Amino acid sequence: MAVKIRLARGGSKKRPHYAIVAADTRMPRDGRFLEKLGTYNPLLPKDSEERVKMDVERVQHWIAQGAQPTDRIARFLEAAGVREKATRQNLKKAVPGAKATKRAEERAEKAAAASADAE
Repeated sequence: MAVKIRLARGGSKKRPHYAIVAADTRMPRDGRFLEKLGTYNPLLPKDSEERVKMDVERVQHWIAQGAQPTDRIARFLEAAGVREKATRQNLKKAVPGAKATKRAEERAEKAAAASADAE
């Protein structure tokens, strides 16, 4: 059984409140879970201690058992100092797509041709 430490959403519409849970990966996001490990309230200010509460001992226990934290939970653990900070790189984010690069090449050719004609 593959276990993940993830967020389960609660709260009403536009007022989210999350539970940090250890759950089987086959269960739905807000469905059955194995253990509740903490809470996360994104509506509170970022510097508030009440924003993220978790039982770090139990989280470490589940990680030792082979549970994989999701990206958001991994960031919470990094902020708590439990896990070393992972390097994240999205190298393709700033690279233009195929059509944009083709248009840029065409513009460069036109500009080169125009400057050659002007001389």
